[in-house]
Amino acid sequence: MMEIPTLQTQRLSLRPLVPADALTLHDIYQTEGVLQYFPNQNPPPLEKVEQFISGQQAHWEAYGYGNWGIVPKGEVEIIGWAGLQFLPETDETEVGYLLSRQSWGKGYATEVTRASIQFGFEHFNFPKIIALVHPDNVASLKVAAKCGLTVVEHKVYWGIEMVRHTVKNPQKN
Repeated sequence: MMEIPTLQTQRLSLRPLVPADALTLHDIYQTEGVLQYFPNQNPPPLEKVEQFISGQQAHWEAYGYGNWGIVPKGEVEIIGWAGLQFLPETDETEVGYLLSRQSWGKGYATEVTRASIQFGFEHFNFPKIIALVHPDNVASLKVAAKCGLTVVEHKVYWGIEMVRHTVKNPQKN
């Protein structure tokens, strides 16, 4: 089994998601507004959250990257997830995150997005990393801009219009 690295940012630890995170993540998904801009806005049942977590381990095994659990330094419980995901539909790697409502507006999304992009470019030969953001998700559009992602186009993914952003690998000029 692959050992998933842990990343440290200024205020957060990005660590492997583990089965024990399922209940906390399930609770986060139940909170009003958390899934507002996701393709499926219905909070998943606990078994689906458990499948997501075990699926992340499998994703790490298959690609060498995936999503981490986000934990504020000095705490134990996750406040969401962030990382890189391979999109078979487009043959690209997407940076993404989901944070508990109490964690919104603190700059955490920018912190984990920057760390995820840096990890991707340092460890993989990606020409670019993409982000797909719902056009009404003003906060995530701002995070993408702060992290150096630029708008490429509006395109339909999973049945909803998204704003497609890219950031080019600085090593691949």
